[in-house]
Amino acid sequence: MAEGFADGVKVLVPTGSLGAGVREDEVAYGLTRGAHAIACDAGSTDSGAAYLATGKSKNNRGAVKRDLSILMKAYADTGIPIIVGTAGQAGGDLNLDWTRDIVLELADELGLSPRIALLRSEQSRETVKRLNAAGRIKPLPPLGALEDATIDACDHIVAALGVEPYVAALEAGADIVLGGRSTDTAVLAAYPIWKGAPWGPAWHAGKIGECGAQCTEERESSGVLLTVRSDSFEVEPLSEANRCTPESVSAHMLYENTDPFRLVEPGGVLDVGEARYVQNDERTVRVAGSAWEPRPYTMKLEGAGRGQYQTLMLVGIQDPDVLRDVESFHDRLLAALYQRTRSAIPAEELGEFHISLRMYGWNGVTGMPVAPGTPPPPEIGMLFVATAATQELANSIAHACNPYFFHYPSVMDKELPSYGFAFSPADVPRGPVYEFRLNHVVEVDDWRELVRIEWAEPSSSAHAATAETAHG
Repeated sequence: MAEGFADGVKVLVPTGSLGAGVREDEVAYGLTRGAHAIACDAGSTDSGAAYLATGKSKNNRGAVKRDLSILMKAYADTGIPIIVGTAGQAGGDLNLDWTRDIVLELADELGLSPRIALLRSEQSRETVKRLNAAGRIKPLPPLGALEDATIDACDHIVAALGVEPYVAALEAGADIVLGGRSTDTAVLAAYPIWKGAPWGPAWHAGKIGECGAQCTEERESSGVLLTVRSDSFEVEPLSEANRCTPESVSAHMLYENTDPFRLVEPGGVLDVGEARYVQNDERTVRVAGSAWEPRPYTMKLEGAGRGQYQTLMLVGIQDPDVLRDVESFHDRLLAALYQRTRSAIPAEELGEFHISLRMYGWNGVTGMPVAPGTPPPPEIGMLFVATAATQELANSIAHACNPYFFHYPSVMDKELPSYGFAFSPADVPRGPVYEFRLNHVVEVDDWRELVRIEWAEPSSSAHAATAETAHG
């Protein structure tokens, strides 16, 4: 370990996701415990492809600014760096710029002049095609070989950062590091690794702390303090009313990971098969035995783009005839809606389209048949989704289907029922469908091939970023 860190490298993780709610009292506690850096994630793919495809954040600007304000005041009081990964929810250039502007605005408001590093990991289609042609891109299951048409269908493509770009920015004197798309773990592991911590404990600590207090018993709190030592690491809640246990800490290796003992990251694999979790004191858990296995360097590629358009309708159903045989009703109604659409709209205008009915309260989440003997639900919410080449066409399909969707009977000889529309007008244009199109890894000889480091300077008159390559 580097000189001056005999008691370990302490990383304050204020929240599992920037904008989710940083707590001032928890940050203050972490500072009194001697935190050397503040680090947290700001996004993921969990909420779908729209945030990468559009460059917009899921979190509102006010919430992110509030959290950053607390963290930047902590930086002003202590001088310790702030590290943020996957800025703006998806980590593309637009997401990163959105976060940068908030930081610059706060710097001016607070009278601060931090040195701000931007780690850009968005890739051009031409770059990805070149790497693919060279055989350096491999698919992750269940996808197959990458084709140029798939690359062209992406509005934005990012490569997930490991620790190295963060280390380079810190080494160059960054006070605030705003990262593009990153692995959640790398954001937290980078500072200890920069200070000479062994990679096994540093990466493992990063994995455990990636979601803040999710590795604790009382998850109503927000953050944790990680202390990485020469042979182990410790996890402590930032709330003094909370505690970690060996079970709560070890369980987090299962989070978003198919193997609870091995975690693949850029440049290696974290192996926790021999890790031991011990209650260090009433609130803190110590973990020893984590190992890092270096591997050829790869970075995950994520690409997202817009596709067709959708229109929704929603009704609530309590009709006993429907509820007695939900699946047969679904199949008959869906067939009738397709027939109605094809009879109402000329084929040359329709083109490729799709209608789905999702029966919430029965099988709306999975779409799979329920087990035989399942009792009828008291009610269902039936969601109609029309997907077509344009918004106007999706709307037209919904308009054509509206009477059937609202009145279609389960028993044809009975009088027509009426189901409860949730809205008036009933149809809700949803806009384009956003899809992830890339789920691949790219082999690189050096992370600098796909990462650019820029520097942003606070200014009361203008917010201008000056480009500087990672080579500099």
